[in-house]
Amino acid sequence: MIFIGYNDERFVSEINITMQKAMSNAVPRFLADHTALDLLNTVEIIDGKQCDLWQTSDDVKLWLSKAGLLLHTGKMDIQGDSLLNEARTLRETVRELVESKKNGQSLPIGKLNDYLAQSGSYPALKVGEEGILSIARIYQPETAKQLLGPLAEQAADLLAYADFSLVRECENHECCLWFYDKTKSHRRRWCSMAVCGNRHKVAKFRQNQKDAD
Repeated sequence: MIFIGYNDERFVSEINITMQKAMSNAVPRFLADHTALDLLNTVEIIDGKQCDLWQTSDDVKLWLSKAGLLLHTGKMDIQGDSLLNEARTLRETVRELVESKKNGQSLPIGKLNDYLAQSGSYPALKVGEEGILSIARIYQPETAKQLLGPLAEQAADLLAYADFSLVRECENHECCLWFYDKTKSHRRRWCSMAVCGNRHKVAKFRQNQKDAD
């Protein structure tokens, strides 16, 4: 989108339309540049209220599929809300760990290690094109916790290897989304320029107009 300029009222209206479109559907957005942070972002603040975008086990399955982490398509005997409950527990476990590491506190890693221990995966050699060998990790989950194994591994990867000076919360105080700043300049401030970045521009525009009056 091309904006006309700060002195044009269309600047505000076009930004508002952009934000409304972005927030119109309460669906998870993959914008954090790390799956473990996208996990935390399944809780959003929408219209000033905290919203959990996972309301059923099917919501969790859909999210795992979109994240590329639904690595087993066979039949599993996962009853009722067991996947939903386990996924929410894992999410809050990861949130506590991320916040603790960001604040320089000791990490209670026991719960996450429990998920990792039960992931039920193993490495296997595979033969690709022209006979080239590679190693793939095979998952055969039978329980909800095991199905979340790949997601737990993503969380462990973030905690062990990410540069946490680049792990940040959106600077919009009305937002709770996290991201991993992989930009060249490392100056990313917003979860999304289409939403919170534009909201900041609107506020700045209006303040400039007020100061000019």
